Amino acid sequence: VQLQASGGGLVQPGGSLRVSCAVSGINFRLNTTGWYRQFPGKQREVVATITSSGITSYSDSVKGRFTISRDNARRTVYLAMDVLKPEDTAVYYCHVFFRERNYWGQGTLVTVSS
Repeated sequence: VQLQASGGGLVQPGGSLRVSCAVSGINFRLNTTGWYRQFPGKQREVVATITSSGITSYSDSVKGRFTISRDNARRTVYLAMDVLKPEDTAVYYCHVFFRERNYWGQGTLVTVSS
């Protein structure tokens, strides 16, 4: 199982960014997938998840600003981030839980700063 994240970078406060994660090695369409983030010195926390049937869930801190989506044909999960704030600065990880194991992408840094 491999997860390849991309799309992080530097963006100004109030701006937008989209991160992507290509998943291989599993039947992607059957699995819940999601995005987590990690602040320096903190534990990884969930940002958003999406089930195989497209049901989404968001942390309170990003609800209304971030949108998770998936393209099963491309085996890719996306996180569109709008109205970004400096406190969104973190390393973002894509995730899938498969056969009782957690699998993570390599992490992509999102920096929100002027």
